[in-house]
Amino acid sequence: MSQTFIKRSEDFTCGQCGVEVKGDGYTNHCPRCLYSRHVDIHPGDRASECRGLMAPVAIEHWHGTDRIIHRCLKCHHQNPNRVAENDDLVLVSAFLLQSSV
Repeated sequence: MSQTFIKRSEDFTCGQCGVEVKGDGYTNHCPRCLYSRHVDIHPGDRASECRGLMAPVAIEHWHGTDRIIHRCLKCHHQNPNRVAENDDLVLVSAFLLQSSV
């Protein structure tokens, strides 16, 4: 099993809000509601058998970039993912305000 990033350009339907998401090879969450799905063990490998929804639970600033912290609603695995340019900035801002309190 590889521990290196595997770029996959895949479109998907968000399991939380139902929006159709166009993947660019780095897309791993819905830009509208920020939810993800637990499909990887290592980024892009699609090796996780869990497949649970991953809720955005926090935003952290790490090495000059903002990352969404996702927690799997099924197995409780946590994973950080970069905030994307097309993410709902109102939601991202709300998480940033919540995280700074």
